[in-house]
Amino acid sequence: MFLEDILDSGPVGVDTERGSGAFEKVVLSVQGMTCSGCEKKLIKAFRRIPTIRNEKTSQVLARAEYEIDISVISIDESISQLKRVTSYSFEQLADDIGQALEILSGHPDALMKVGQCPGVQLVDRPDNNNPQLLRIYYNAAEVGARDLLEHRLADIKPRLAPPQAHPSLIAGKKQVRRDGGLFFISAFLTLPVLVFSWAPIPHKGSVVYQVVSLVAASLIQVGVAFEFYPSAFKSLFRSRVIEMDLLIVLSTTAAYAFSVTAFAFMVSGNALETGTFFETSTLLATLILLGRFISELARQKATESISIRSLQTQTAILIDNGNRNVIRVVDARLLQFGDTFRVMPHSSVVTDGIVVYGGSEVNESMVTGEPIPVAKAKDSHVLAGSMNGTGNLDVKLVNLPGQNTISAIADMVDAAELTKPRSQAIADTVAGYFVPVIVAITLIVFVTWVLVGILIQHISHKSAAVNALTYAIATLIISCPCAIGLAVPMVVVIAGGVAAKYGVVFKSPQTIEIARKTTDVVFDKTGTLTQGRMSVVRQFYLGFEKSMTEGFLLGMTQDAKHPVSIAIAEALAASGVKPNRLDSIDVIPGCGIEGRVQDSQIRAGNARWLHVETNTHVQAMLREGLTTFCVEYDQYLVAIFGLRDTIRPEAPRVVRELKERGIMVHILSGDDDIAVRHTATVLNIDSENVVAGAGPADKQAYVRSLTEKKPGSTVIFCGDGTNDAVALAQATLGIHINSGSATEVAKSAADVVLVRPDLQGVITAIDISRSAFRRILFNFGWSAVYNVFAILLAAGAFVAAFDKARIRPEFAGLGEIASVLPVIVIAFTMKYFNYGR
Repeated sequence: MFLEDILDSGPVGVDTERGSGAFEKVVLSVQGMTCSGCEKKLIKAFRRIPTIRNEKTSQVLARAEYEIDISVISIDESISQLKRVTSYSFEQLADDIGQALEILSGHPDALMKVGQCPGVQLVDRPDNNNPQLLRIYYNAAEVGARDLLEHRLADIKPRLAPPQAHPSLIAGKKQVRRDGGLFFISAFLTLPVLVFSWAPIPHKGSVVYQVVSLVAASLIQVGVAFEFYPSAFKSLFRSRVIEMDLLIVLSTTAAYAFSVTAFAFMVSGNALETGTFFETSTLLATLILLGRFISELARQKATESISIRSLQTQTAILIDNGNRNVIRVVDARLLQFGDTFRVMPHSSVVTDGIVVYGGSEVNESMVTGEPIPVAKAKDSHVLAGSMNGTGNLDVKLVNLPGQNTISAIADMVDAAELTKPRSQAIADTVAGYFVPVIVAITLIVFVTWVLVGILIQHISHKSAAVNALTYAIATLIISCPCAIGLAVPMVVVIAGGVAAKYGVVFKSPQTIEIARKTTDVVFDKTGTLTQGRMSVVRQFYLGFEKSMTEGFLLGMTQDAKHPVSIAIAEALAASGVKPNRLDSIDVIPGCGIEGRVQDSQIRAGNARWLHVETNTHVQAMLREGLTTFCVEYDQYLVAIFGLRDTIRPEAPRVVRELKERGIMVHILSGDDDIAVRHTATVLNIDSENVVAGAGPADKQAYVRSLTEKKPGSTVIFCGDGTNDAVALAQATLGIHINSGSATEVAKSAADVVLVRPDLQGVITAIDISRSAFRRILFNFGWSAVYNVFAILLAAGAFVAAFDKARIRPEFAGLGEIASVLPVIVIAFTMKYFNYGR
């Protein structure tokens, strides 16, 4: 019933599932991808490169992934092509091929010596500016990090490199620093221009002041804002995408070019009526960069705030396996298989393990969402990131820090965030048309104001054109498609992170979208509605040697994962029974176990499968509400067991809450009819929604019938075992609960994983989905209202009714802040609500 049942607990070696043929997976951090148009450009760039497949991008995570056939084009060549087409900066992140360790060593032969060390799979230099830094990928099953550093590589005097944040967070910080640097440079150059233009200083129209303004404006246009030009024109001519950068280029260039022209007229003695306005181009560029900087900073902070990787502890107290009183503090990265570490009172558990000494209560809410501390004693499992109570715990390591509960959940969340939800397609479509429409509107605004100036205001053609240009520039830059592009992914990232901290892992954004529409929830019984910890309360043997029956039965069930088999095996082992060896054993999902000994066949499972449900002893046990487990030897019934399970304590509350929301609740089980209906009665589930004796195909058919019976219905199936896999796949939304019988087959078929065995996670998933959907709607609404009103205001639509009711072009750069920040803030508020409680 622990997380190891649903996550890989062993060390990770070379990835053998990278695809067919010579395909390799490439993971990149991307700098410069600031809007949905940027993502669209990157996707188009991917499609221009031969053999690329399974491409995924995330603007919020600043990350891209794809697979490429390296027999046709190398990874470096593909990255170079992407750079040429997009002008983005790319950094390749190593896909996990083993446990990674970064060291520093100035030894000239360090790279060669590390590469020759047994267990090391790959060594590279991740930073060209630091030749001492080496990243080692090693097989943790063959060699440990501490053995590598302290023994096998001792002659090159290696040191651990300073710990680094996750690559996606590092890439985000780089983008924030870059945007911040550009803004401060631009602001420094803009300040004197504003002083010369607005301050009450004598002779501020002199040529000297104007020359200084020209130099500052030119430095901003060429040195700072020039970065928008390659991106805009490559998007336009190579990817056929008109994006936000093009609006910035057009507006700042128009303002700068007009100012230079006005300066030339002034120097020649034919000054224009309007004079120069270098403050427009400089302040416009500065405010645009400020908007980018604040938006990127807010996105980064929002992403960091829900990053479950932040729960990872950096140090560990290592215990000498020969003497538990001998301890030392080590970097958590140096833990290796076979280690035992100590968890002190009120400290965090460094990684997953099993308690070997001590006792305490551990708060696992930061990983599972369950606020009640869980008692831990010898042989209890503890999860990385959980908080110890008042006792000491000595823990045997199960998973290394880079592959523990925290890492596994975070990887699943990241994988989900790289997938696009359906609503994102709407946002991308709108954003795709947005910029061309704005360019068209800008031309209309310019022409309209030229005509107004000449025909209505009766000013000169030159003055009319200058006035029209200020309206056009403001219209061009005040609009912002970034809010539309972020409306969905920002909410999805926050929702996925919040759900993970409640112990609910959405495998894709689509599941976040559709859970809110749930009409029916179908529960498996054993291990789902019940705790799956069954106990044998009745035994009956019929005319066959009891010891032989028990020996063969223990041999069949001792390695099985189904809760009934586990209970039988535990009961037999506790009675001192020794297992007999069988020639073959086959598990029949939903039915039982089948084994052979020489020419004899032994079958053990439910009474319906063995066609003995009418047996007197079976009927007596069923009337008691027991689950029956029958044993046949060569088609002769030789033993009957009666087992009882316990309903999960939260199950009545969850069923009641679902029914109060108008959601139909069903039970679908392979157990005996009387036992299933007894559970349904206790939970107050309608008898017409109860199906017993259901095998995998029956479960699939029942779920399919619900979806077909009510068009548009959203059916959740919640189960845990292998026999639930087809129903999990068939349901609109499959939820896998981490019970004692949980299997990898069921987990892989599900859309949502409940990290801990708590049905409250079903309510949590629905609540988070509803909350996310409301915020997505708000974001779309805000984006529409902002852009319509801002464009009308910038275009001068209200000038006739309200004097000076317009946005000057130099202040239009604030548009990105005004449009994007509410989208980020409203998504960020998801952190401060309780879900499913």
